Amino acid sequence: MNSLRTASAATRNSKRTRRRMFAIMAAALVLALLVTAGFAFLRLQGNISVSALRASDSEIPDSSEGLSVLVLGSDSRDFSSTGFGSDTGSRRSDSMLLVHVSPGNERIEAIQIPRDTVMQLPACADTGSGSYAGGYGMINSALNYGPACSVAAVEALTAVRLDHFIEVDFEGFISIIDALGGVKVCLAQPMSDPKANLDLPAGRQELDGTDALALARTRHAVGDGSDLARLGNQQKVMSAIVQRATSKEVLARPDRLYSFLDATTSSMTVDPQLSSLQDLASLAARIKEVPTDKIVFMTMPNQPAPSNANRVVPAPDAALIFDRIKRGIPVNPGSDSASGTTATEKPASRKLPLSIVNGAQVSGLAGQFANDATKQGYTVISIATAATLQAQTKLLIPDTDDARSTAAAFAKAMNLDIKASVAEVESIELILGQDYQDLERPEKKPVQLNSRIADQDLCG
Repeated sequence: MNSLRTASAATRNSKRTRRRMFAIMAAALVLALLVTAGFAFLRLQGNISVSALRASDSEIPDSSEGLSVLVLGSDSRDFSSTGFGSDTGSRRSDSMLLVHVSPGNERIEAIQIPRDTVMQLPACADTGSGSYAGGYGMINSALNYGPACSVAAVEALTAVRLDHFIEVDFEGFISIIDALGGVKVCLAQPMSDPKANLDLPAGRQELDGTDALALARTRHAVGDGSDLARLGNQQKVMSAIVQRATSKEVLARPDRLYSFLDATTSSMTVDPQLSSLQDLASLAARIKEVPTDKIVFMTMPNQPAPSNANRVVPAPDAALIFDRIKRGIPVNPGSDSASGTTATEKPASRKLPLSIVNGAQVSGLAGQFANDATKQGYTVISIATAATLQAQTKLLIPDTDDARSTAAAFAKAMNLDIKASVAEVESIELILGQDYQDLERPEKKPVQLNSRIADQDLCG
């Protein structure tokens, strides 16, 4: 009997010992992961370079109204490699992209600004790269005086206030692509350009960072050899990057994901409000919410400059798309992403009932709005005339999430610049006041754009 108790006690001790060993090993593993993650965090944080957004600006962006970010591809020749030409001491933006994340993270519109765009450049205070008195010139030359000067130039050109900037140089671009494990592209025909170190066959293929940069930069292998001719290739490369970066080949590979983050943070110069990993993670989270079929790359509408046919200026449609960016409405209402239904809108919410009241005392006004709303897919349960004249148009809703989303989509579909107010009402109620015409946004004119959706087939 004693021997059985001894054996039983020994077994219990053995199990306790194994549990303790397991607990010790688990704790050691967790500690190792925490230490590794800590070092990784410090390394990534230490990678980021910072430069001013403006000469004096401490304002924190209000992201509820959408976010506009200027992405600059720098052609600085101050590199370890000599494959990009000799170092002339200049620093120009080889590519400029105005990226707008819409309110609610419904869509992203990325507008390429041709580097050959000429304009009256604004004066720039010294933010570390010298001051500039201003003058007529190419927009890409503004970067010579620092990113803040590029920000000022783009704001002057577009009238869109920028919340952030991100600058990436040539070698950084190569490192990012290589960290992703390359990108897949598809070429309709072979492309060769000795000046860009480019020699690629036709068809589907995978490019490393050097070849991807060469494809994005080549001018002599496409069209008339102008800056405009290569913008289509840049759209294709940007689409390939989005598709690769959001693929399981990257997201499910911690080593590749870390390499991507390391290469990205090492390659970037950003403004102070985007200089921490938390800031970058917050921006990344917003971008991640946007479906890839709602990310559109497009070229700014342009026309030859009157003073030089080899340079461009914004075409009339450019002012239209920049105005739509400021208003938070889709750039091109002719596209699917610009319809009354947004990426996050539930189809069922369009069926919530609406009541329309004519408070402007304009004959047939409520009926006209009811017909337009019905055509947009909304259910109008009543139309009425207000007992007294109403000066102000109101959109009243019950206090529910469905009512809020339906009212927001309804206002967009009806082209009304109005926000809903919670009230003691049973259905969504539009009361048309004397100011109803003032609330109508500019006509939703489709714009002819050279554009590409991020998830579009790379051979398309």
